[in-house]
Amino acid sequence: MAMASFAHGATLLPSSPTASTSGNFVSGIWSSRKTLECKKITGRQQSRCRSWRMKKVVASSSSLPPEALFFDCDGVLVDTERDGHRISFNQAFEEKGLDVSWDVDLYGELLKIGGGKERMTHFFNKVGWPPGVLQQDAKERAAFVAGLHRRKTELFMELIETGALPLRPGVSRLVDEALSNGVKVAVCSTSNEKAVSAIVRVMLGSERASSIQIFAGDVVPRKKPDPAIYQLAASSLSVEPARCVVVEDSGIGLTAAKAAGMVCIVTKSGYTEHEDFSLADAVFACIGDPPTQNFDLTFCRHLLLQEGKTAQGKP
Repeated sequence: MAMASFAHGATLLPSSPTASTSGNFVSGIWSSRKTLECKKITGRQQSRCRSWRMKKVVASSSSLPPEALFFDCDGVLVDTERDGHRISFNQAFEEKGLDVSWDVDLYGELLKIGGGKERMTHFFNKVGWPPGVLQQDAKERAAFVAGLHRRKTELFMELIETGALPLRPGVSRLVDEALSNGVKVAVCSTSNEKAVSAIVRVMLGSERASSIQIFAGDVVPRKKPDPAIYQLAASSLSVEPARCVVVEDSGIGLTAAKAAGMVCIVTKSGYTEHEDFSLADAVFACIGDPPTQNFDLTFCRHLLLQEGKTAQGKP
């Protein structure tokens, strides 16, 4: 589907509104079109048409808010990868006495592999396993990686507890808007569940965290780009995938969201800004806060409307 570029680094569907929109945006477009049609009718027919039009506008605007808003964690809530996870991996390697250090560019390549344990396994399979591990069987290697990853997670959580890594712009605003409108909110990540929970609690606060579901780590057997994590979230929250909006920052996350049948908005992060996001329903530099707010819950509603029209073969 063709997309057009707009200000603030946004890429949207041709019919999408730019940046933030008013609460009546979707119904306003529909109402204007039907008003023109009704001007051709007079008398009692016009009155009936006006009444029908108003009911239709109310129904269309009230029936289309998202049932759920799903956020990826790393790169979406907080830009954790370069100065968070990467640093913690390297500290864990050093503590273990391994001659391994992931620089910024190498880690960017490794991010194409979803999941920390999977990332380490891929790396060691490619460059060679450390002495003493090379002779072990697959089960022992998996145990070595799991132990190393546990220590990495502990180091990462210590970093998160300091509050040194700030939330990305607009995250708390959009979460608050969703919760206040009865939209279910969840964080769906390939990262360790304890690490994701720590980020949500520390960065969004305990009160918000109590209303946010976490689906992370090994809760599913196959990680992104497989859609399993989003399918699990939808089924657990009893929501329709077609009524869910996902905020992702990476190509593998986008692929997972679309394979799950969901609308997906991409907010680019430092490591993903040059990835192919042609499958996305919209692309922004970030969610944003006023006066540089890029989108809100009404915009999510509009995307769901557009997706519904597309599915029905309507322009």
